[in-house]
Amino acid sequence: MRVETLVRTWEGDGLDAFLSALAEDFRGWEGERTWRSLERDLTLSAEHRPGGYVHLTWGIRDRPPSEEWHFTTTTVHAAGEEMRHLAAEIHTFLTSEVRQPQRLPGRDTTP
Repeated sequence: MRVETLVRTWEGDGLDAFLSALAEDFRGWEGERTWRSLERDLTLSAEHRPGGYVHLTWGIRDRPPSEEWHFTTTTVHAAGEEMRHLAAEIHTFLTSEVRQPQRLPGRDTTP
């Protein structure tokens, strides 16, 4: 299955900071912690489970007004260093430049 959508954020809406805070709390926490993008089309909930693992449930949804679909998946990460690594990777992704494919002069790339 492949699910694809566009999520607009304001410099990541603090997703990297949310993940960093989870990494810093590697000893655990009670209940669920939740993050949402500004337009609420991307969500992330986190639970610290016994054994030192963090369950992250990622959700994306169709944009209004249709809101025809919603998709979630859960990933499991070791608390601490693995979560710090994930937060760093998300930070790099959010702060990297978006590069558009470039065409070579005089060449038509249409099939």
